[in-house]
Amino acid sequence: MADQTKGYFGIGVERISKPMNLGNLFRSAHAFGASFLFTIEAATKIGRPRSDTSASADSLPTWHYNSPGDLSLPEDCTLVAIELVDDAQVLPSFRHPRRAAYVFGPEIGSLSLEVLGRADSVVQIPTRFCINLAAAGVVVMYDRLISLGRFAERPVSEHAQAAPLTPSIHGDKIRHSGRRQNV
Repeated sequence: MADQTKGYFGIGVERISKPMNLGNLFRSAHAFGASFLFTIEAATKIGRPRSDTSASADSLPTWHYNSPGDLSLPEDCTLVAIELVDDAQVLPSFRHPRRAAYVFGPEIGSLSLEVLGRADSVVQIPTRFCINLAAAGVVVMYDRLISLGRFAERPVSEHAQAAPLTPSIHGDKIRHSGRRQNV
């Protein structure tokens, strides 16, 4: 399926220590169409995770930062911290920026105050307790896909068929004479 969203997004982690989690997250980011990947203060033993069977680092730019202060994002890119804190926006009510970098915290602990302070938005997945890092990444990327993508409306009942997606209308055709021609 071709990417049906406009804009781009990147996926990053702070202080991750488990290679399998990193590999699963980055493989999922590659599958969902991420444009770049990054780590902040990743454990030196992370290396190249075997669970990243898509070899995402071979296909996507990947940056490793030594500290949150070193983090550099593209111009006009919104940093979105995903963290289970009381004052965070809940994901189902969050409007995803077209140009975003999502950062997830470590397996044990939370995002640093420095990363939370740099974030333009802090968003939480409304769960009773923290879920696996890679699973949280998939939830956020899927929510981005369905909220920014162009898909047909869901059927009104579970047994109904979805209505076909209507084609985009880009305006009238332009004739060689330069005058518009109604279609």
